[in-house]
Amino acid sequence: MSAQEPPRPPPAAAEPPEPEPGGRYEAVVPHWFYCKVTDTRERWVPFSAQDSERLEEAHGAGKDRDDVVVPTSGGRYDVHLRTRQRVAVYWEEEVSEVRRCTWFYKGDKDNKFIPYSESFSEELEEAYMIAVTLDEWKKKLESPSREVIILHNPKLMVHYHPVASSDDWVSTPTEQGRPRTVKRGVENIAVEIPSGEPLQIDHLVFVVHGIGPACDIRFRSIVQCVNDFRNVSLSMLQAHFKKAQEQQQVGRVEFLPVNWHSSLHSTGVDVDLERITLPSINRLRHFINDTILDVFFYNSSTYCQTIVDTVASEMNRLHQLFLQRNPQFKGGVSIAGHSLGSLILFDLLTNQKADPEEDEHRAQGSRTISSTGGIEEVKEILKNLELSEYCDVFEKEKMDRQALFLCTETNLKEMGIPLGPRMKILHYLSSKGEMKVKAELWLRPQSPRNASTETVSRTNLNIPLPQVSANYPQLNYKPTIFFAFGSPIGMFLTVRGVKRIDPNYSLPTCKGFFNIFHPFDPVAYRIEPMIVPDLEFEPMLLPHHKGRKRMHLELKEGLTRMSVDLKNNLLGSLRVAWQSFTRAPVPALEAGSTEAEAEAEAGTEKQPDTKAEEPPAAVKEETPLINVGRLNGGNRIDYVLQEKPIESFNEYLFALQGHLCYWESEDTVLLVLKEIYQTQGITLDQPLPGSQ
Repeated sequence: MSAQEPPRPPPAAAEPPEPEPGGRYEAVVPHWFYCKVTDTRERWVPFSAQDSERLEEAHGAGKDRDDVVVPTSGGRYDVHLRTRQRVAVYWEEEVSEVRRCTWFYKGDKDNKFIPYSESFSEELEEAYMIAVTLDEWKKKLESPSREVIILHNPKLMVHYHPVASSDDWVSTPTEQGRPRTVKRGVENIAVEIPSGEPLQIDHLVFVVHGIGPACDIRFRSIVQCVNDFRNVSLSMLQAHFKKAQEQQQVGRVEFLPVNWHSSLHSTGVDVDLERITLPSINRLRHFINDTILDVFFYNSSTYCQTIVDTVASEMNRLHQLFLQRNPQFKGGVSIAGHSLGSLILFDLLTNQKADPEEDEHRAQGSRTISSTGGIEEVKEILKNLELSEYCDVFEKEKMDRQALFLCTETNLKEMGIPLGPRMKILHYLSSKGEMKVKAELWLRPQSPRNASTETVSRTNLNIPLPQVSANYPQLNYKPTIFFAFGSPIGMFLTVRGVKRIDPNYSLPTCKGFFNIFHPFDPVAYRIEPMIVPDLEFEPMLLPHHKGRKRMHLELKEGLTRMSVDLKNNLLGSLRVAWQSFTRAPVPALEAGSTEAEAEAEAGTEKQPDTKAEEPPAAVKEETPLINVGRLNGGNRIDYVLQEKPIESFNEYLFALQGHLCYWESEDTVLLVLKEIYQTQGITLDQPLPGSQ
């Protein structure tokens, strides 16, 4: 039939003859859809424009007669043309029905347009072609399910649903319920068709979920949440890497989910738990068994082995499959973990084995950093003690932190340090005396007798952190960066007996580590205070993706500054007034000297005011340069998101949302993209304020 020929390019046979009384017929442009089933409800979703063109091209070439497979959705799904099925490539998912759609009718419940079957659409298109060509309308068609479609004119076509009636004479369409709208061609229905994803993949990121099968407040799976994360990344690339995209330097980053929960709970442990679970409050107990107990499973050496084996083998499988399907891929691989997933990845990474050449390079770097970094730490200590003028003396003597804690008063006196500064330094050393030994030791658990927290390999000096006793598998690649979202790594390390992370420690095969958290996230903990326990400093404030701080935070900081200034000015005025009242009268001859003294007093009074006018540390936009060790290559590790205005009203109310917000957070996604592309020498179009 000529009406069924593909529109791109339209064959010569598709051109109908010139109608005598009617108008000119134009073949309908098809678009491909797939059926998505959620909670027993069907929803027809259009393929992207580029995917639909690929499918139509394969269909037009007659490839649907053979079992031809067309990759779609960035290569994450395959469409089998002959069977009209859409199959997930990297994870398990229900097979979806696929249709080549030309005619649509409006549904009963949600006013969404539903495509007719391909065979019935062909009948409708043939009737429409005859009606247009001969200008004969009021055409009535009846489907096999007794659905009646009437073509009144090109702009008015209606669909009548069949009525369950035993009377055969009740057949007039006007008596068969409310008519539904019929549309021809996807351009006439209200549906958003995405343009498609860039073909070039620059980087691959594996994302590991936390406890339970649900990953957000809408109880969606890790696959759905990672889909959101990927979609946000595409919009952030268009907004912040436009120049690089125009120069074809940037394609996209692929995010693939890693699921370990189903493997853990398929071991039969759920049956064992069911036998011992009390019958009361059944839903709550089932929720606890399915989610909260994952934390206890990971702390059990038996089930910890199952979890780490599943995560490592799944990431290796996905990596190998991805390379098979993308042989031209030359980019790097990073990993990201949410909640407990970040702890699993951290334990895996600390147990990876580096190459011997890298071990030697790491040892040399450790020696270099221990000498230079130690001197910088001493300078920081002197700065906090307001003794910065003696930094050169300590640097000349090559005094690092360890040597400083071994100093006695005689040593400081021989260095030429005066009595006052000497007393300050000795007081600091005595108050921090317990850090003398810890400054030169690797991390160890406080109670090594506990079998569940023994270090896995005592012989490997690159693994100083204690973990659950398990045989940690090796990854087939070296991750570029490790991103932790809402991570309890710091808490678990502390519970395992770790008090301090050595500044020279770094992950054996991964150079980057970012700990990203929401300020109200009840599960998230910081990492940097475990590396630099002597200093109190704020985490890095993550810049807003639109290039400024949220308005309510700016207002809060402005009010804080205003209150500090007001307080200082008020106290200064009261002090001056009180001194003027209590000052004794002086002779007129001493007026000159009195004015000089008053000026000197005023000068001394102004000094604390100028210091007090500085905003407090919590309000400062930029944190001073702090050495946080080699865990992230010398860069900052802890990054905190800016809470939304509504979240600032009650932090307890939004605590759960704070733990599950990362999947749709533009600020989180932008930091991930920024750090990934920075490794390739590609930067944002415009640097965000406050970013490192």
